[in-house]
Amino acid sequence: MAGLFRRVYDWLLRTFWAMEMEVTLVGLQNAGKTSLLRVLAGGEFTLDSIPTVGFNMKRVQRGHVTLKCWDIGGQPRFRGMWERYCRGVNAIVFIVDIADVALIPQAKDELHSLMEYATLAGIPLLVLGNKSDLPQKLSVDELIDELDLKSIQGREVCCYGISAKEETNLDAVVQFLVKWAGR
Repeated sequence: MAGLFRRVYDWLLRTFWAMEMEVTLVGLQNAGKTSLLRVLAGGEFTLDSIPTVGFNMKRVQRGHVTLKCWDIGGQPRFRGMWERYCRGVNAIVFIVDIADVALIPQAKDELHSLMEYATLAGIPLLVLGNKSDLPQKLSVDELIDELDLKSIQGREVCCYGISAKEETNLDAVVQFLVKWAGR
């Protein structure tokens, strides 16, 4: 009986208080953007994900909020598109492979370059250190320091360690995004 009431409640929320928000997922190649989006959308994690060419878009339903997620390719030739797909979104999600520490300086440079665009001023930033299930990874505190996140001003900045593979901390990610749905 409780299941029936829950379904009716969810239907009422979606019908009368539905919100849609747009988020853009960016980060260097092989950070796990597509894998994360696939898992958030209810799919399975796969190790054989192919690199995103250009962009993907998926809608993720969470209660009364629909997240329209843009997954932008991380190869150098697509990074020039990041700013365009980040304009006007409710949140920017920057994903970093925390097990590949050799690429952290490059990720830092790309992140700070993106945050300098005036067109993106005030848009909340969620930094996700992906692949927390792997050994030899950075902690969240180390990631915050290595990316110099404390120097990013004029927007809310939040950082979590996640694992798309193990689905670690994904509820916190969704809660952060839903929090910004009404803003």
